[in-house]
Amino acid sequence: MNFSLRYYIEKLRKSWMIISLVIILSLPFLIGISLLFKSWPLLVSTPISEIIFSSNWMPTKGNFGLWPFIFSSIVVSLLGLLIMIPFTLASAIYITQFAPNWISKVLRTVIDILAGIPSVIFGLWGIIVIVPMVSEWATSANSANASGYSILAAGIVVAVTTLPFVLNMLIELFESVPRELKESTLAMGASHWQTIKDVILKKIRPGIIAAFTLGLSKAFGETIAVLMVVGNVVQIPDSIFAAGYPLPALLANNYGEMMSIPKYDSALMLSALMLLIIVILFNYFAHKVIRFYQSKM
Repeated sequence: MNFSLRYYIEKLRKSWMIISLVIILSLPFLIGISLLFKSWPLLVSTPISEIIFSSNWMPTKGNFGLWPFIFSSIVVSLLGLLIMIPFTLASAIYITQFAPNWISKVLRTVIDILAGIPSVIFGLWGIIVIVPMVSEWATSANSANASGYSILAAGIVVAVTTLPFVLNMLIELFESVPRELKESTLAMGASHWQTIKDVILKKIRPGIIAAFTLGLSKAFGETIAVLMVVGNVVQIPDSIFAAGYPLPALLANNYGEMMSIPKYDSALMLSALMLLIIVILFNYFAHKVIRFYQSKM
C-alpha cells in the first residue's frame, strides 16, 4: 500500500511537470493564434503586403498601413542596441576582470537596482534629461525637428532600460569561463588584455550574441519609456532627430479608443502580431548564429 501510494504520487508529479511544460511551450502559439483570429477581418479585405509596406495610416478612411510603425520599431531598437553594446561589454569586462572585489559588489548592487526601476521612471528621466540634450544637438544640426522628442531620444532611453538586463547576462557569461583557462593563458606569456581579447571573448562569443539578441527583443517590447520620448508622429523618420511611432507605442496609445471605427481593432491586433513575429524571427536568427559558432568551436 505504501509502495502503491508513492508510485501514484511520483506519477502525479511527473504528469504535473509535463503539463506545465506543455502549457509554457504552447503559450506563444496560443497568443499568435488569438492575435491572428482578431486581425483576420483586416487580412481578408486587404492584402498583407499592402498593410505591411504601406505608409498610409488613416483609420477613419479604412487605411491601415503599418510600415511607419514597423520601421520606427526597428530603427529605435537597433539604435538602442548600438548605443548599448560598447557600454555593456566594457562594463562586464571591467566588473569581472579588473575591478577589486568591493567595487564589483557595489556595481552589481547598482545594476540590480537599475534592473528593478519601472520603465516609466526611465521615461520621465528621458523627458527631463535626454530630450533637452537631443534638442540642443538637433538645433546645432539644423534639424527640422528640434523638439528633442525623436528616434535618437528613444534609442538612448531604450539602451538605458535594457542595459542592466544584458549586463547581468554578460557578467554571468564571463564568470562561467574556467579560471584554469585564464591562468594557463597568462602562464604562456600572454598579457591580461590579450587573454581577455583572444581567449575569453572567443570562448563566450555565442553567449554574447545571445545576450545582445535577447536585449534587442526586450528593446522591441519597450512601451511606456519609448512612447514618452519618441514623439509619436506617424511618419517614416528621415533622420535620428525626427519623431517616430513604434508598434508598442501604437498599441499603448490607441487600444481601447476609437473601437467604433471598422477594422481598427483588427489593425491593432495585426500590429501586435507583427511585433510578436519580429521578435521570434530575431531570436531564431540568433539561435542559428549561436549554433554556427558552436560548430566552429
